[in-house]
Amino acid sequence: MRKRTLAIKLCAIPILIALLITPVRFFLELAGIPDVYVFLIGLLWFTLICSVYWAHKLINHETPYQMLLYCLLIFSPISRIPVFILWWITKKWQLGTHYDVFDNWSQALIGQLFYGSLIQIIPGFIIGVVTLVVLQSRKSTRAL
Repeated sequence: MRKRTLAIKLCAIPILIALLITPVRFFLELAGIPDVYVFLIGLLWFTLICSVYWAHKLINHETPYQMLLYCLLIFSPISRIPVFILWWITKKWQLGTHYDVFDNWSQALIGQLFYGSLIQIIPGFIIGVVTLVVLQSRKSTRAL
């Protein structure tokens, strides 16, 4: 299976879940749930979980680190789209959620889609690499 196709296949369900996480968090925030609880529902935490999942799925792949990065590069920007949309909704109707951190479209686009993706990709890759190293170590220990 081609690398890109495999990465897309591995990302399909996590992307669907991620597209639901942001609206859930948004509505919990609007409902007045304390920030300490709302903070626990977020894309960064989900990205870290996905990175561990992808590492487990990719451990026997010929290029697991490259594939992990492909998955993160596909997943992260797509998962940020609802955040950008909710920024616009919050701004337009002055809802006062934590999504209202940018003043205009270009700031929101760069901040949410570019920097937001990096905030997911970098720690996700680190956690995924650590998971792959541990799994490979355990695999080689069993082979002895």
